[in-house]
This record gives sequence, structure tokens and C-alpha cells, in this order.
Amino acid sequence: MRVVFLAAIGVGTATVFGSLLGFCFKNISHKFSDIVLSFAAGVMLSASILGLILPSLEYGGKYGILITITGIFVGAICLNLIDKLVPHLHRLTGISTEYRPNSNTNKVLLFVIAIAIHNLPEGIAAGVGFGSEDLSQALIIAGGIALQNIPEGMVIIGPMLSAKIKPSRTFILASITGFVEVIGTLIGYFAVSISTAILPFALSFAGGSMLYIISDEMIPETHAHGNERASTYALLIGFCLMLLTDTILS
Repeated sequence: MRVVFLAAIGVGTATVFGSLLGFCFKNISHKFSDIVLSFAAGVMLSASILGLILPSLEYGGKYGILITITGIFVGAICLNLIDKLVPHLHRLTGISTEYRPNSNTNKVLLFVIAIAIHNLPEGIAAGVGFGSEDLSQALIIAGGIALQNIPEGMVIIGPMLSAKIKPSRTFILASITGFVEVIGTLIGYFAVSISTAILPFALSFAGGSMLYIISDEMIPETHAHGNERASTYALLIGFCLMLLTDTILS
């Protein structure tokens, strides 16, 4: 339980760390942020397959394939519904730096709320990983999500400062988006711990959620600024690094 709590704190703190970097490097280049986000996407892709989807097949037994496929689609559909209600990164990053007290500030706050809402299933995915009792895979999943949270934390600082939101309030709002992941991690872990019968479905649900985030949000964002080739190789490096790590730890 201590490891789960520390991992939950680590996942949430990664967003806070990214927000601090956002204060230090307000004009960070798109190429750098795209490469970091692509690397994180590769890590999360590997973690979702090796740490969530394949174990779901294993724990599902006779009906493992049906449970896993169902869980993947249910996870993706849930994220899709959330995305329709509160669009995320690649739909909200086009925020004007020109300060307009009403429209721009409201759009920035919607942007922050969107990130907070989307962080909940990411945290749940990390918690479900720990519920499988495969510590090495759980740490890989949590590490991939934490890595993705760093550039995400960096992204949300600039728009809030441009909208003339006070730096102290900006930092608090960014920290809240990270704290949501802490809650999500604990929810995922305790949900699986209470009933191991839901473990196969929970694993594939978390895997489907992560696949949706990678395909619908992370990859389009990294390809939006003309850095497709560098971003693609960064994704492959992240994927292969986690593949290598999994092989060594297995």
C-alpha cells in the first residue's frame, strides 16, 4: 500500500514539476515539447499493451479475449464521451495570447478543467496496474503516465499567464490537475483490491483509455507543428525503451 501511495504522489507531482518548468521556460519550443510528449506516448503505448492489455488476457481465463476486447472499447468510448463534453489538448491549445478578460480567461479555465477531467482515467489506469500485483509492470505504467504529465504541466502554464491569471493561482490550478491523478490512482487500486473478479475488465478498460489518449490526443498534438518525423522516432524510442525494460525485469 505504501508503494501505491508513493506512486500516486509521484504521478501527480509530475504535473506540478512540469508546471514549474513551464514558469522557467515560458517560451519553450514546440519541437522540444513535441519530442518529450512523443517519447511519453511511446512509453504509455508500451505500458498499456504489456502492463494492462496482455495481463487482462491472462487473468481473463476462458473468456479473456472477449473481456479484454470489451474492456478496451468501453474504456475508449468513455474517454470519447468525456472528450465530447470537455475537449482536451489538441482542441484547446489554440488559445490567443491577446488578453480578452471574458472569452480568453474562460477558455483557459476550460482548458485546465479539461486536463483535470482527463487526468482521472489516467490515474485510474496507474492504480489498476498496481491492483494486478505485478509491481514492475505497475511501476512502468505509472512511470509512463508521470512522464506524459511533465509536458502537459508545462503546456498549461503559458495560457494561464497570458490570460493575466496570477502566478500563484496559476500554480495552484496546475497542482490541482495533478492531484486529480492521485485520487484516480487510489480509486483504481482500491476498486481492484475490493473485487479481484473485475481485474481483467479493469485492466483492459485502463488499457483502452490509454490507447485512446495516445491516438486521439497525444499523437495529433505532437504532429501539429511540423515535427512529425522527430516525434515519430521519439515515440519509437519510448516504446522500445519500455519494451527493453520489461524484458529485463521479467
